[in-house]
Order: sequence, then structure tokens, then C-alpha cells
Amino acid sequence: MKTLPLRARRAALPLAILAGSIPCAWAQSSAPYELQPTVVAATRFAESLQSLPQGVSVITADQIRQSGVSTVNEAVMKLLGVPGRQDLYGGGDYSLDLRGFGSTADSNQVVILDGVRLNEADLGGTRLAGIPIEGVERIEVLRGSGAVLYGEGATGGVIVITTKAGQGMDRRSRASLQAGAGSNSLRDLRASGTLAHGGFSLDLNAQQRTSDNHRENFRSESDGGGVTAQWSNDATRVGVRYGRDALDTGLPGSLTAAQYAANPYQAAPTSRTNRASIRNERAGVFAETHWEDWQFAADVGWRDKSLASVSPTFIYAYTVDARQIGLRARHAARLAGASNVLVVGHDRGDWSRDVAGTSGSQADQTSKGWYLKDDLTLAGGTRLSAGVRTESIDKRLSRTSGPVRLSDRENAWELGLSQPVSGSTTVWARMGNSFRLANVDEFSFTNPNVAIRPQTSRDLESGLRWTGEKARAELRLYRSNLTDEIGYDPNAVGPNSVFGFNGANINLDPTRRTGVEAEADWTLQPGLTLGLRWAYRRSTFREGPNAGRDVPLAPRQVLAIRAGWVPAEGHRLSGGVSRVGTQSPDSSNACRMPAYTTTDARYAYQAGSVEWSLSVANLFDRQYYTQAFRCVGGQPSSIYPEAGRSFMAAVRVSF
Repeated sequence: MKTLPLRARRAALPLAILAGSIPCAWAQSSAPYELQPTVVAATRFAESLQSLPQGVSVITADQIRQSGVSTVNEAVMKLLGVPGRQDLYGGGDYSLDLRGFGSTADSNQVVILDGVRLNEADLGGTRLAGIPIEGVERIEVLRGSGAVLYGEGATGGVIVITTKAGQGMDRRSRASLQAGAGSNSLRDLRASGTLAHGGFSLDLNAQQRTSDNHRENFRSESDGGGVTAQWSNDATRVGVRYGRDALDTGLPGSLTAAQYAANPYQAAPTSRTNRASIRNERAGVFAETHWEDWQFAADVGWRDKSLASVSPTFIYAYTVDARQIGLRARHAARLAGASNVLVVGHDRGDWSRDVAGTSGSQADQTSKGWYLKDDLTLAGGTRLSAGVRTESIDKRLSRTSGPVRLSDRENAWELGLSQPVSGSTTVWARMGNSFRLANVDEFSFTNPNVAIRPQTSRDLESGLRWTGEKARAELRLYRSNLTDEIGYDPNAVGPNSVFGFNGANINLDPTRRTGVEAEADWTLQPGLTLGLRWAYRRSTFREGPNAGRDVPLAPRQVLAIRAGWVPAEGHRLSGGVSRVGTQSPDSSNACRMPAYTTTDARYAYQAGSVEWSLSVANLFDRQYYTQAFRCVGGQPSSIYPEAGRSFMAAVRVSF
């Protein structure tokens, strides 16, 4: 793409050569340890990745277990090289950033758990760390816009989490127990089990984790669990599910540059007694069936969340009630030597939030979306894809200063093309339009005289995908031009400007996201694997006083390299190196946060049904931070430090 900077195109050249050279290096091999074809479900129905005109990255349950990660967001960060920023609470949650959206990343990507959308309609973020990692079967990260299939806020991408019960296959009785202990008084207990008989199955999972964490007043206690009961035969699957998680944590607050330099593990002087608690409950029913050339599926979910943040002078507490309904159908047919797949669906979401107190508020959101997507594959393998979505969204906020409402109908569309150039290589391209509206926290804190317009994005990307017996690789280029992007400007005139305090959510000047991404996996020999994830990303303002400057909290380069080695039967060594480039905490780019590189390693010994393991994170004890909110005197401030070197020893028993 011409919009990529010259140095980015030069940096991508070796990776393009690498993608082209891998087929030559392995073309004559015929090994018994070949890679298996990748099937993805992020497209709402399962299909092969090879011909898909879009980038999708997949993390399997085996990769999760072998890496020793403890949460979903840790898996995405370490295994896929996606940058994350520590949230304000304990419990291991991070804000993931798929395509360089920086401080608004949570509002520009969608999170799906077993077919049900988890995103909040405010700035509260999605608590991925509350999903017990033992119950996760796979994580799929759909790169770039997923607006046609998933609606508002999917410009950056979609994270699709499927549990072992949600996979709906390989139903056999089994169980596992794990106990771990480590640095900072860490205690980690996990359990997972499946009881299957005939067409019936019952899945249970649970996790409890306590830690003093790496800062003063940062001790956290979290637990979570879930149960799913289902029945299935060759054509039909129906079931019910329930899950819950809880977090109690200290809030150490942010540090100035001077405080961080003096002691990065201290609590902010004003936050030494601050506490918070979060409670989540999820329930739902699901069904899917096949009838001749049709597949039908339905997911209905209920979710209740409560949060309380307490300091000596202030209490902030609210409850959230969310309801989701997803109905979809797929029809496959043969047409004169070609195949055609039609997907049609309807999504409805109802979300409400009650903020307690004399200055509290009531917020509500209702969304209704219809989508249609058609994929025609010609006899020669050429795949033509087209999709469209229309969605009506109504957002309301009632408060003591008066009600506020935002209502609109937006449309999304996409066109895609993939072409096999050999039996193992496919090139693809797609373009489309995506959108989002301001959430209730955004449109309620802005200039009272200026309405926030819908954010739209024109998205374009292309890629090359190669899959061989012992290796696979993908190279992607993308560009998204955003108009009326919604973000916070600390210098804008807002509701408190009459008191001398500026700051408001506004429609920013036009912005652009461009980048090149590369992924590659090799099985070098039996028991030796290597994986690479690399991206060069530019998130910049196209116009206005900040033209050419970086969007806040959007690093330019990210890299993750991972390796696994089985030197002898029962022994496994694995580890990885992750690097995140510099980023600026504000739009003026008055200062930059330092780049950081971390290394993790794990040794595991399997003896029968028992696995012993020792893991170390941040092996070289680097001092770094992923979150800062502003620049003061040319230095980053409002810093949230990350942990130094930490260890965990664990034993796992499988039945």
C-alpha cells in the first residue's frame, strides 16, 4: 500500500521474501509431523481458513496449556504479539489493541464468548480475566473490520472465545486439576471436567487465584467458574450454560515520573487504601441444527455485572444488566460447478446500567442488526465475497442534570476476493465500511452545544497466505481511513469548562491506521517448533493541528517470537520474547513511553497423568510500563508499572 511509510515497506520486504521462500524450503518434505488444516468459527459458522479473504489468528487449548498463561488476555498478548495496556484494577486484566486504536481500542473491537457479545456500552471495558482459562478450547482473533457480521465497534477486529463446551465436539469424559504457587504470594487453583454419556454432556470449570501482586495495595483475590449441560446428535445440539466470576482488589493508583523512578512498586500516596470489587454472572441457552443444505443456530445470553470502587472520600458503584440474542442461518449449494454459501442473521442487544448515589444515572442501549453475507467459490478456486449489515442503535442516559439521547441507523458493507495461486498459496483482498457511535460515557461528557457524529471508517486490506506440511505463513497489509473518530481531547471545551477545567469527548480530526503484519509457524523437526508474530503499525492524524502525529497509546512496532522443544520424552521447554515499541500518551506527542522487551520461559515434565512445571515471567527483570495517561514536563505521567521477574511452580493431574 502506498500509504505505508517507506521504512515500513522496507521492513516488510524481508518478511515478504520469507513468506515466498518457505514453500521452496519445505516443498520436497513429507514428514509425519505435518501441520493440520486450520478451521475458524469467527465467521459465525465454521469454515477453512485457507480461502478466507481476511486474516484470522488462532490460539488452541494445547498452546494455552503449554505456554502456562493464566488469562485470555495474557494468551492473546504473548502468543499473538497483540499489545495490551494494564487496566486500573487488579486481577490480570488488560486492554488489548488489535489494530492501533490506542486509548479507544476497547470501543473499536468486539469480544464474543460462545456466540454471545460481551462488550459493555460504556467505558468499563470487557473483563476477559474473569473467564476461567481451563475452560477455553480456542481463541480466534479476526484482524480488521468485522462490522458486517458483528456490527458496531468492530473496526479494529473481533476476539472470539470458544469454550470446550462451546466447541460441541469430542464429547468424552475427562478431568484435570492444577495447583500452583509463586512470587508475590501467588496461589492458583484450577479444575476442569467433562462428563459425557451418549448424547448428553456436562462441562464444569473453575479457577481461584490470589496474589499480593507487584505493588503496594494491589493484592487481589479472584475466582470464577462455569457449567454447561447439552445434548447433541448428528444433526442437532441444544444446551444451557451458566458462569460467574468475582474480583476483590486494591487500587494502587498511578505514579508520576519521579515516583516511578524512585520506587515503581509503591502505591500512589492518595491511593493506599482504595479498593474495588467486580462481580459477573452469565447465563444462556443455545441451539444449532442441520437440515439438508441449511444450518441454523441461536445464542441467547443474559449477563449481570456489578462494580464498586471505594476510596476514603468517594464511592462509585453501578450495576449492569445485559441481554443478547443472536439468530443465524447458513445455506450451502452447488451452482454449475461452483459452490455458494449464504449466511443471514439477526442480532439484538439490550444493555442497561444503574449508577448509585445522589448524582447517579440510568443508562440504556438497544441495538437491532440484520446482516447478509454471500460467498461464491468458482470451479478454479476463486472466491468472491460480499456482505452488508444495517443496524439501528438507541442510547439513552437519564441523570440529575437532564436526559441525553443518541439514536441512529448505520450500515456496513464489505467486498472480498481470494485467489489460489498454487495448491498451498492464496492471495486475498477486501474492502469495506465500518462504524461506531459514542457510548453513554462519551456522549454524556462533551460540549453541550456540539453533538457527536457517528464514527465511520473505510477499510482496505490484502494478504498472502501459505500453508505447507510443516510450516505456514501469512503476510497482511491494511489501511483504515477514519472520519469523525470519537475520542477524548483534554483541551476541548466541555461541561466543566465554565469552571476553568477543559476536556471533552469529541469527533477528532480525520485519522488513519496503516500497517503490515506477518505470522509464521514452523515445525522444524519432531518436538521443535518456532512461531513469529510481527507488525509495523502507524496510527496517525491525517488533518488538523496534530496532522502526522501518532494517536495516543498506539505503539508502532510489536514482535513476538515463541519456541517449543521436547528434548526427551516427557520433557518440554517453551518460551518467548515479546517487544512493544515506543508510544505517546497524548495527541500532541509531547513525550514518549519507552519501548520494552520481555522474556518468559517454562519447563514441564510429564510423568503419566501428572505434569510438573516451572514458569518464569519477565526473565531478565525489566522495569517497564504499558499504561500512562499524559505528559508532564516532557515526561510520561500517570504511570501504571508492570511486574518484575516472577515465578510460578505448578502440578497438573489429568484423568
